[in-house]
Amino acid sequence: MADFSKDINSKFPNERIKALLNIKFTANYFDNIGNALLKPFNISEQQYNILRILRGAKDAITVKTVKDRMIQKSPNSTRLMDKLCDKNLIDRVRCENDRRVVYVKITKKGLELLDEIKIDEMHSFMDKISEDEAKQLNNLLDKLR
Repeated sequence: MADFSKDINSKFPNERIKALLNIKFTANYFDNIGNALLKPFNISEQQYNILRILRGAKDAITVKTVKDRMIQKSPNSTRLMDKLCDKNLIDRVRCENDRRVVYVKITKKGLELLDEIKIDEMHSFMDKISEDEAKQLNNLLDKLR
């Protein structure tokens, strides 16, 4: 089993600080894997997340709803959606009653792209822990938030 402190050649004042930095280090590790997996499809992890949210929604939802559901909150989510629109992966429609409200929906091309992406490769990294360990980890992470 790898030891985070050896990976970065560092010592920590206590286990809580080590845990905090280990969470950040591990999140970055998984981000790098995700980015490498998505690179051939020319989308970022955040764009993938937007497409996944829209696929799950089935119907058009507001941009605000998409932002609220994102795993990695981003101040530039509008720009991310602009890029997805430019690639014809999502459609955007302004609300007729309130021009400030914008609805987004995944296109057929967006659904096809999601079908091409084999995200299961990312999930295989979690096979190193049991279901019980995953539950314990989830409880600890929820407790921290």
